[in-house]
Amino acid sequence: MRGLTAITLLAGAIASVSATALTTTIPPNQRLCFYADVDKEGEKIGFYFAVQSGGDFDIDFEVKDPLNEQIIDGQRERQGDYIFTANKVGEYSFCFENDMSSFTEKLVDFDIMVESEPRREPPARASQLSDHTSALEESVYKLKSMLATVERTQKYFHTRENRGFSLVKSTQNKLFWYAVLESLAIVSMAVYVLYTEYVSVTSQLTGPKVPGICVAKLL
Repeated sequence: MRGLTAITLLAGAIASVSATALTTTIPPNQRLCFYADVDKEGEKIGFYFAVQSGGDFDIDFEVKDPLNEQIIDGQRERQGDYIFTANKVGEYSFCFENDMSSFTEKLVDFDIMVESEPRREPPARASQLSDHTSALEESVYKLKSMLATVERTQKYFHTRENRGFSLVKSTQNKLFWYAVLESLAIVSMAVYVLYTEYVSVTSQLTGPKVPGICVAKLL
C-alpha cells in the first residue's frame, strides 16, 4: 500500500508539470514568439532564458497573457528567471526581439514550464496513512525543487562557459589583428627608411652638375 501511494504521488507530480526547453537563433531585426497553453486559472508558469552568443549577450523580451496584456518585459537583458501565476485561461506568448543588432544574430536558450498545483484526494478511510502520505508528498516536492535548482545551476554555468569562450575568442581575434597591424607598421617603417636612404645616397652620388667644359673653353 505504501509503495502504491508513493507511485501515485510521483505520477501526480510528473503529470502536473508541462515544460518546454528549446534553443533558438534570432536573426537581427527580427521578433520570434513562442506559446504555452494554460488549461485553468491558478497554474504556475515558469519562464527562463539566457543568451548564449551574439553581440553583448543581451536581448529584449516580452510575456503577454491571452488578452494580449503585458505581464513581464525587459530590454537588453542577458538572462532571466521568472515564476508567475496564470490568472487567465488560454494561450500565453513569450516573445524575443533582436532589434538592437543590425548584423548579429542571437542564440537563446529558454525554458517554459506550466505547473498545476495538485489537489489532494480525500482518503478512502480517515486512518489511511494520512501522516505518512503528507510526509512523503512533502519529500517528493522537496526533491523536485532540488532537481529544478540543479538544472538552473547547470544552465547558469553553461551560459557562463559560453560567454567566457566568446570573450576568449574575441580577445584572440583582437590580438591577431593587433599583431597584423603592428607587423604592417614595422614593414612600412622599414620600407620608408630604406627609401629615404636610397634617395639620400643617390643624390650624393649624382650631386650637382658643374659646367666644367664650358669653363675650360672660356680659358
